[in-house]
Amino acid sequence: MINPAAIKRDWFSNPRADVLAGIVVALALIPEAIGFSVIAGVDPRVGLYASFSIAVIIAFTGGRQGMISAATASVAVVITPLVKDYGVEYLFAATILMGVFQVIAGLLRLDLLMNYVSRSVVTGFVNALAILIFMAQLPQLTHVAPVTYVLVAAGLAIIYIFPRLTKAIPSPLVAIVILTLVTVYGHIDVNTVGEMGKLPTSLPSIALPQVPWTLATLKIIAPYSLTMAAVGLLESMLTAQIVDDFTDTPSNKAREMRGQGIANFLTGFLGAMGGCAMIGQSVINVKSGGKTRLSTLIAGVFLLFLLVVLNPLVAVIPMPSLVAVMIMVSIGTFSWRSIRDVRHHPWQSSLVMLATVVIVVWTANLAAGVLAGVVLSGLFFAGKVRGMFTVDAALSADQRVRTYRIAGEIFFASAERFAEAFDFKEVVDRVVIDLSAAHFWDITGVGVLDKTVMRFRREGTAVEIVGLNDASASMVERFGVHDKPDADKLLAAH
Repeated sequence: MINPAAIKRDWFSNPRADVLAGIVVALALIPEAIGFSVIAGVDPRVGLYASFSIAVIIAFTGGRQGMISAATASVAVVITPLVKDYGVEYLFAATILMGVFQVIAGLLRLDLLMNYVSRSVVTGFVNALAILIFMAQLPQLTHVAPVTYVLVAAGLAIIYIFPRLTKAIPSPLVAIVILTLVTVYGHIDVNTVGEMGKLPTSLPSIALPQVPWTLATLKIIAPYSLTMAAVGLLESMLTAQIVDDFTDTPSNKAREMRGQGIANFLTGFLGAMGGCAMIGQSVINVKSGGKTRLSTLIAGVFLLFLLVVLNPLVAVIPMPSLVAVMIMVSIGTFSWRSIRDVRHHPWQSSLVMLATVVIVVWTANLAAGVLAGVVLSGLFFAGKVRGMFTVDAALSADQRVRTYRIAGEIFFASAERFAEAFDFKEVVDRVVIDLSAAHFWDITGVGVLDKTVMRFRREGTAVEIVGLNDASASMVERFGVHDKPDADKLLAAH
């Protein structure tokens, strides 16, 4: 059922700013999409059509308002071998399958895995992306005429000073327009958008990829599609979290996953490559005033309008103006506070953040950096919890009963310390294991309790377990074997 209030909130609550922000994003998407097409080894139209298609579709299907999705470098890097070995038609088929995988991931609520990505990893991801965005501008800043640096500096000056005069028009758009007029009418020779690659002059057409629809084709494209889907969802989920923080608003991550899948699935039929959320363009959109789905839709629609209708005008846009916009994005994206926080935060958190940055920048692989950060975070967390494990042993007055009081979390990381806490050779009649201050988290913890009890019994010592909380008692009752008949055989089987 159509909800007019929801439509107004999601689409038309901020129309003027959304339209202007979408125009700025569309301009910034052109050189990015062309560059990503070059990385993937395909015609520039493949990346440009992808950016149009994904942006328009995600405006309707996505779960994060104001976020921009289009062709991205992370996906382009993955598909390069596929295009080289099998051709561009296999890329289109892989993009369709990529979308299927992403829809399935959304239905399975794999977005909940984001709960295991620590703040340090997110900060490292943001900083790495900021560095990569800046590094991506270096080809436009090397072996160029000195006037290029003057224009970039002028563009940055306009971007940061113009908002002091008025915020009615996004300053990046003003910078692009002014620098374009200056270079055209001043006959200044600098790199332009038209020199990046041939721009399309017609609408994309719908067609099935020209590949054999056989099991052999599926075996070829499936590994690439799965990798594309994983990388795309990872970048999209992290970007959504960043936009959530920028705007102080929540988003529907599961819907975003499904939306990304639908967008990529349909894009494959338009002769375009896969993509995902873009942190750089999303930041441009938010900082330019874009807040609703309308800004995302305008970005995609105006991109196609620029390419098909205003092709000659777009071609003369000077690259220094877009470089200035992207430098602004990299500066605004980088978490400068994280540099100061390195001295004050726990060294483990700082190491996770720095490791994520270094690996992402070194490999240009977002997934590898985030995975390394998550693994490091998990190891540090396990080590921290393991360190909270304590044992206090006391002998009764008649020296016949030894009581062990265990405190802390019993799981795979602390199981070894639990086993080492007991003196199995001590001659006593009975051992009491007091678990009032302990908690069992997994079957490894239950297993080490079983082994401890059975070892004492083999030494001829009676064992009494006291103080188990309800959750731990339930786990021990379900998975433990020390209190069951033929416990020795069951334990040996485990």
